[in-house]
Amino acid sequence: MRQVLHEIKIPTRGRGLYEFTDTVTAWVAQHGFQSGLVTLLLRHTSASLLIQENADPDVRGDLERFFARLVPDGDPIYTHTLEGDDDMPAHVRAALTAVNLSIPVSRGRLALGTWQGLYLWEHRRAPHARTIAAHFIGD
Repeated sequence: MRQVLHEIKIPTRGRGLYEFTDTVTAWVAQHGFQSGLVTLLLRHTSASLLIQENADPDVRGDLERFFARLVPDGDPIYTHTLEGDDDMPAHVRAALTAVNLSIPVSRGRLALGTWQGLYLWEHRRAPHARTIAAHFIGD
């Protein structure tokens, strides 16, 4: 049994979904992981992680439009506005989604479904440099 820690840096250009499946796949292959679990933790409170369809970009657009309706920027209910009218909505969006994921590794590959991809979901409008802690445990 072995454990490996790694940091993944993802620069964003502002609000949107950024696929990083290939980055994790390459890390798994580079270390020869065969069987175990990859855990990912996003070290931020205004973005999130998700596993989502990676075939049709309309899915990502629909998610963005749904969250824009559900958690609009500039809603007067928020008192936390020092960092802009998109900051508190970004925290709410992150609270409604997830900041950590666990993906099994089987026979040297991420055990994702055919159309599943790993995404960082940036909830702020401005560009950010996001960091994901990656941990593998297994063989």
